[in-house]
Amino acid sequence: MPIIDYHCHISPKEIAEDRKFDNISEVWLGGDHYKWRQMRFGGIPENVITGDADPREKFRAFASVLPKLIGNPMYHWSHLELKRVFGIEEPLTADNADEIYDKCNEVLSKYSARELMRKFHVKAVCTTDDPCDDLHWHKVIAGDETMEIKVLPAFRPDKAINIEKEGFADYICKLSQITGRKIQCTEDVAEALCERIDFFASHGCPCADHGQDYCMYEKPDKAMADHAFQTAMEHQCPAKKEADVYKTMVTIACAKKYVEKKWVMQIHFGCLRNNNKRQFALLGADTGYDAVNSRSGVENVAPLLNAFAENEGLPKMILYSLNPCDNTALVTIAGCFQGGGIAGRIQQGSGWWFNDNRTGMRSQLTELANNGMLGCFVGMLTDSRSFLSYTRHEYFRRILCELIGKWVESGQYPEDKPQLISLVEDICYNNTNNYFGFQV
Repeated sequence: MPIIDYHCHISPKEIAEDRKFDNISEVWLGGDHYKWRQMRFGGIPENVITGDADPREKFRAFASVLPKLIGNPMYHWSHLELKRVFGIEEPLTADNADEIYDKCNEVLSKYSARELMRKFHVKAVCTTDDPCDDLHWHKVIAGDETMEIKVLPAFRPDKAINIEKEGFADYICKLSQITGRKIQCTEDVAEALCERIDFFASHGCPCADHGQDYCMYEKPDKAMADHAFQTAMEHQCPAKKEADVYKTMVTIACAKKYVEKKWVMQIHFGCLRNNNKRQFALLGADTGYDAVNSRSGVENVAPLLNAFAENEGLPKMILYSLNPCDNTALVTIAGCFQGGGIAGRIQQGSGWWFNDNRTGMRSQLTELANNGMLGCFVGMLTDSRSFLSYTRHEYFRRILCELIGKWVESGQYPEDKPQLISLVEDICYNNTNNYFGFQV
C-alpha cells in the first residue's frame, strides 16, 4: 500500500528545494534524537553524536552500538532503511561500517529528498508548522507542477497555548505583529490564532496538532485566564490553576474553529521534557532528553472533550498519550464521544515515541481492538525528521499483520482472505485517506 504520513517533522524547505544529501550520516543521524539517545547509552562521546566530528566517525560510532540494541525498534528500523533504500542486507557492525558507509553514499548520490519519498510510494505528508509561519515553502511546493506528492501544513499552536513555557511573552508579541492585532487578553490570543487558522486553511491545511506536557482542564473563567496571561506577559510563571484555565479556554476556541474548517485535531500529551537541564542549555529541545510523564492528566481528556462538545466545537480527534498506562482510558473515553455519522470520529492514536516499538504497538492495537474498533483505525505515522523513516510504516504493518494473523490462526476471526485484505488495507491507508480528506 502507499503511504500517507499525516504527522511528521520533515522540512518543507528541503522538499521544495529537493535537497541532496552529502553523506549517509547527514540524512540518517542528523537531528535524530532517537539514535542520539542510543549512542549515549552506548558510551559514545557527545562531540561524536551532536558535535562537529567527521561524518564517517559518527557513522562508525552508531555502527558500534547498533548490535547491542537487541529488542529495540532502532535495530529493526535501521536495517529496514539500509535494505529498502540502499539494498544492504547484512547487519551493520563496527567491522563493516566503512564498507557500508561508502556503499550508502554511492547510492545516496542518486537520490534527492523527493526521490526518497517516491521510493517509499508516499502520496501525502503533513509537516508541523507554527501559526506565525508564512508557509512560503508550502506555496513553492504547491506551485511546482513536477511535484505530485501532496505536502500540506499542519497547525501547531503550542507556543501560544503553553503559557508556562519560557519565551511565551516574546511569542505573543510575534503573533501580534503577524496578525496586526493588539493582543491584551486571552480572547485576543484565541482570535489571533483563529485568524491564522483561516490562513493555514487557505493553503490546504487539513489538521492541527497540540503538544502538551499533560492534558489540562479547568473550568473556563475569563478573569483567571486573563490574570495568567498578564502574569506571563510580565515574564513570570502564572499559578498552575490559572495557567490551565487559560490553556483550556484557548484550546476550546481553537477546537471550535477546527470544526468550522473540518479539520482533524490531534493532541499529544504525557511527556516529561528537557530533564537534563545542563544538556538542554547546551543543545536545546528535542535532542534526546525527554521521558514519559507519569502524571499525564489523562483524567482531564473527558472533561476537555465535553467542553468542546458543549461549545458546539468537537472536531474529529486523535488522542495520543506517551504513557502506555493510559491506553485503556483513552480508548474508553473516545468511545463516549463518537457520533455524527463519522466512523471512528474520536481516535486513539498509534503507539507514540517511546511506544512505537513492537510491545507498545501490540499493546495499543490490542487495547483498541478490545474496547474500540480496530477496523476504523487511521494507522501509523513517522513523527520523524528524516526522509528515510518511512520504513516505520512497514514496521507497523508487519506488527499489525502478525497480530491479526495470530487472532485468525486461533479461531478468533474467520479465514476470509478478501475481508482480511480489506481490513488491513483500510487500517494502513484507506481510513487515513478518508478521515483527513486527502483524496489521494
